[in-house]
Amino acid sequence: MFDYITYTTVEGPRQAHQVEVYALSTCGFCKRALEFLKNQGISHKYVHVDLLPLEVKNQIKEALRSQFNQAVSFPFLVIDGKKALVGFVEAEWRKALLDQ
Repeated sequence: MFDYITYTTVEGPRQAHQVEVYALSTCGFCKRALEFLKNQGISHKYVHVDLLPLEVKNQIKEALRSQFNQAVSFPFLVIDGKKALVGFVEAEWRKALLDQ
């Protein structure tokens, strides 16, 4: 979504969606969210926003807020560049990513 940052890519057998996660390296919910994606075999890419320079972090947060019209907190999941889920609630992520 943002070509000016470097994402970490995790490959998996489930590739039905383009999945991006904006996370914090110290956030327990973020860690559980990334572990959930990995355990479910869902291909995704993620970035730890707190490890980016302040100006880049602020730019990403503003872009996410304006594009999805939602307050930004972490983890912030973007599905196919069209849908966003804020926070990690496993049932919501499971429904959005696995229930076809």
